[in-house]
Amino acid sequence: MEHSLPPRPPLANLETVCVVAREGSFSAAAEAAGLTHGAISRRVAAVENWLGFALFERHGRGVRLTPDGQRFVGRIEQAFAIIDGAAVQWRTRRSAELVKLSVVPSFAKLWLFERLAALEGGEPGGDHPPLRIQLQIETRNVDVDAGEADLAIRYGHGVWQGVEVESFMEEALYPVASRELAAKLSGTDAISATDLLAYPLLHDSDLSGWRAWFATLGIELKPRTQDRRFEDYSLVLAAAEAGLGIALARVPFADAYLRHSGLVRVSEHTVKSPLRFYFVSTRKEKRPKTRLLIARMLEARDKPI
Repeated sequence: MEHSLPPRPPLANLETVCVVAREGSFSAAAEAAGLTHGAISRRVAAVENWLGFALFERHGRGVRLTPDGQRFVGRIEQAFAIIDGAAVQWRTRRSAELVKLSVVPSFAKLWLFERLAALEGGEPGGDHPPLRIQLQIETRNVDVDAGEADLAIRYGHGVWQGVEVESFMEEALYPVASRELAAKLSGTDAISATDLLAYPLLHDSDLSGWRAWFATLGIELKPRTQDRRFEDYSLVLAAAEAGLGIALARVPFADAYLRHSGLVRVSEHTVKSPLRFYFVSTRKEKRPKTRLLIARMLEARDKPI
């Protein structure tokens, strides 16, 4: 036959026992807990009746724990510490602010992923609260004013209607190619712009970068059938590594990728890109979480990995 255990005392009664043990008297515990002396006495008595032994003994004008009481209160305080620890972890998860961030695939792969943990990190309730960044990775321009995202990273000239635009990252451009293609070019005494034109030029949405690069050398670049276009810049770099043509390195955006790739610089000529990355958000007052993410991304931009 199974014997059911008596119902355990309410947590409030157990907390009261710990308060009495800490304060050293029922009167002091009553003042600390905001209860009457009688309420303290009743709560302690209920726990003692449940245990079947006394927790306290009289000592002068106060009370002190009995040996059994010391062991019991020690275990109860350990249990409360476990509860407090679980509560802290829960509050940590709940206190992380959700920020919806829209980026294109190449930005996510080449810049954001390796910085995401640092951008989200923080101290709950402190000067650096945590964020939880919900990524929306797609090529279309989301409607930030309609709430599709709190913040978007766009690449271009910075002219978009109906939104707030802030400069994020400028770029410099220089040509890179696979080691095999670079070896062919190095057979000449000095690699010139016309040498590069003998091979397909790889680019993403348009020729803006290549046009700017050649323009500073006095060459007007026009669309050519042999050049290859890819919708995402990470594909441009992958195509260059595969030897399909010559790409423009965009730095510092692609710094990390270039360090670990098989791409080789084939010209020392560097130009400032006519395009750059921008923060795009609603024209309404920015929420603190959006301003915080912008500040962290600016800090990460200036801290090379």
